[in-house]
Amino acid sequence: MGAILGLMALAVWLVLLLGRGGFWLARDRDDRETLPMPSAWPAVVAVVPARNEADVIARSIGSLLAQDYPGPFRVILVDDGSDDGTAEAARGAAAASPNGDRLEILPGTPLPAGWTGKLWALENGVRRAGAEGPDYVLLTDADIGHAPDNLRALVARAEHGRLALTSLMAELSCVTPAERFLIPAFVFFFGMLYPFAWVNRADRRMAAGAGGCMLVRREALERAGGIAAIRTEIIDDCALARRLKAQGPIWLGLTRRARSLRPYGGVGEIGRMISRSAYAQLGYSPLLLAGTLAGMAFTYLLPPALAIFGAGIAQVAGLVTWLLMTVAFQPMLRFYRVSPLWGVALPVIGAAYALFTLQSAVQVWLGRGGMWKGRAQALAGRA
Repeated sequence: MGAILGLMALAVWLVLLLGRGGFWLARDRDDRETLPMPSAWPAVVAVVPARNEADVIARSIGSLLAQDYPGPFRVILVDDGSDDGTAEAARGAAAASPNGDRLEILPGTPLPAGWTGKLWALENGVRRAGAEGPDYVLLTDADIGHAPDNLRALVARAEHGRLALTSLMAELSCVTPAERFLIPAFVFFFGMLYPFAWVNRADRRMAAGAGGCMLVRREALERAGGIAAIRTEIIDDCALARRLKAQGPIWLGLTRRARSLRPYGGVGEIGRMISRSAYAQLGYSPLLLAGTLAGMAFTYLLPPALAIFGAGIAQVAGLVTWLLMTVAFQPMLRFYRVSPLWGVALPVIGAAYALFTLQSAVQVWLGRGGMWKGRAQALAGRA
């Protein structure tokens, strides 16, 4: 029986490595090719939803105001009921920038029933942006810093490919031991779930986006029903990507041009970030939850268990499978500039993610699911 299980686990990893769009190679990046510049640069409005982001907003807004974009560009910050001085910090960043007149601060309005907080803030900002008739809307989080050429590169790619959505997986903080333990795997698992190469192919239905940096063609957004069409979604970036791919091609890739400005305090904080949406990904289904936990145990824990405690074919299969998952993790570890030895720990990391997934379900059952800035939003997502 051990040999059969070991060979089955090996087969699973061979399928993942050879038949899942090469997700583990981390090849879809925004710095792998030089794209032609548009003959005329379209108008862009950035919309930034912010709720109690005073610790990072000056750097985020400052990086947007510093964009070397040749075309018309404005920034709308939606202050979603902050009580920590977020708006004042943003005004300070604008005052210190030669492009400070690009910034408009829009007060948020009371959250209506049936909306998540972030999406209602985005709706307010997109509605205000639409009054200016831009060609594109850049949806970006308040804790993302942008390299000066990021918007120019995004628009060049969008115009070249006639894309409805151009999204970047922002580089996350990966400095502390907890971050090195969990952050590269977060992107690795995301790519396993949504292979970027499949997302970027117009002939595949696979769609995904990364909410920290999403350049959206305004006409495509309007045809897709706008932000209102996803108003209850917890995993709003992927929900929006699915609707936009019905309007035209989309592109998702890794980047160093957009980076998270907020470090994670420890394993618990990263776990809360993951558990906020994990159960939503499973459609709030207890059956899918049970299957996912069993599948993760089989895929990540069984191979090292056989390698250590097994014998004969079972042990060999366990060792080979453990080696394959270690090798598969290496490109993402290189991207995040962390030791390749973390690859050996992927089974333990996978177990941690399984626990975070279970924690996500428990939070929903207790009425605290989808927690974002003090709002439990998962129940709205089930409506």
